Amino acid sequence: MPIFLHDTMSRETRPLLLRPDSKVFGMYCCGPTVYGPAHIGNFRTFILQDVLRRALETDGLPVRHVRNITDVDDKTICGSVKACRPLAEFTQGWTEKFHRDCDALGLLRPHVEPSAVAHIPQQVDMIRALVDRGHAYAAADGSVYFKVCTCADYGKLSRIDATQLRSQSTNSAGEANDADEYDRESIRDFALWKAWSPKDGANRWRSPWGDGRPGWHIECSAMSLAHLGATFDLHGGGIDLCFPHHDNEIAQSECATGVKGFAAHWFHSAHLMIEGDKMSKKKGNLFTVDELVEKGFTPTEVRYALIAGHYRTPLNFTFAGLENARSALGKLERFADRLLQAAGFTRAEFAPPAVRETAATWGRFAPAWEALCQDLNVPGCLGQVFAVAGSKDELTAAQARQDVCGLARILWTLGLTLFQERKADEVPAAVADLGARRWAAKQAKDFAAADRLRQELTVLGWTMVDRKDGYALKKA
Repeated sequence: MPIFLHDTMSRETRPLLLRPDSKVFGMYCCGPTVYGPAHIGNFRTFILQDVLRRALETDGLPVRHVRNITDVDDKTICGSVKACRPLAEFTQGWTEKFHRDCDALGLLRPHVEPSAVAHIPQQVDMIRALVDRGHAYAAADGSVYFKVCTCADYGKLSRIDATQLRSQSTNSAGEANDADEYDRESIRDFALWKAWSPKDGANRWRSPWGDGRPGWHIECSAMSLAHLGATFDLHGGGIDLCFPHHDNEIAQSECATGVKGFAAHWFHSAHLMIEGDKMSKKKGNLFTVDELVEKGFTPTEVRYALIAGHYRTPLNFTFAGLENARSALGKLERFADRLLQAAGFTRAEFAPPAVRETAATWGRFAPAWEALCQDLNVPGCLGQVFAVAGSKDELTAAQARQDVCGLARILWTLGLTLFQERKADEVPAAVADLGARRWAAKQAKDFAAADRLRQELTVLGWTMVDRKDGYALKKA
């Protein structure tokens, strides 16, 4: 069956199919801005895009996945200047860190990963086309702006009323955008090219309008055109990018090429909350993968927790949820062991990619796959998986082998790897600190504090065994 997915543009759930003139399913996803480590809010979006790509490939569609790297903007330039390092060196380090986190979380590498800096000539060409067609203008300082009033259907993705638009200072998630402090004809217009200023340091590129650098929005239009063409199958990103970033992409792309239908389908994931609160630097809850690993969780447990809610519903990420993810993965491993034994397979033979390629059976996991095909319903899919895992059906070896293939294909599509080796007795620094504080509180007879700290250890999946001469920390 085809995979059905909600389309932000039409507000309908539609099948994802190859276009008649296409041999591959072109999928463009907005990637990271590499000025620091990506946090789990960023990774929820990237992981859901990864699940979608895996589902399309499991369904048999040939996919061309393009995900860009934003390595030139206000944040990357500011970071490199503060660090007294060349921009390329500064962003390369954070790009490599992003790749390590992606690998740890089980994300497939995109087929193409273009960088904004490497595509500055293409961006200049697109800006020139917009100026020539009357959709953009140069300001006195050498900056170039898109003229929103020339695009009759501007805002058709977010359905914002362009005539009521006073500025582009707030995105579709209600968060503040960095304002472009340049000489615009209208506050609604947005920057395509930013003139160089002393705060940019050595970071400047030549253009027909003077030295400077591209605006943020134009990079995705230029890179998707270069690697997927004027129209392609699906564009993905977080819901916060719907306006203005994606509305701006559509406007500048269609006005530059003269081709309507920039992307056939729009895939947006809802935002992430932490323990019921909005993520923010001020609140100190922008957790990175390393910080969660430091607290004793594995990247697979983090991935499970991030996909456990439906992509169109805001997810409340909690440490209790991480514990639930650990418990769920443990149940899956125990069930898989029983299934492998009944089928006469070993753990080494439980290789999802190989099984996916050599077997087309779903066994009793067909309802799990059907759930996933209905608007990428991961919670429904997992519910069907655990329904099978909890059943008491007696299986023949042949039936068990079909179930092994079905389970392997589902887990590969979700990007969940079972039977991973864990380092025994390795106590994360955060857990060790809690243990030391709890022991000190007990020695001081502050039993209320000791109990509270023990509970914090329990939440992180650790137990504390007291002895006369000290204590020991053990995995729960």
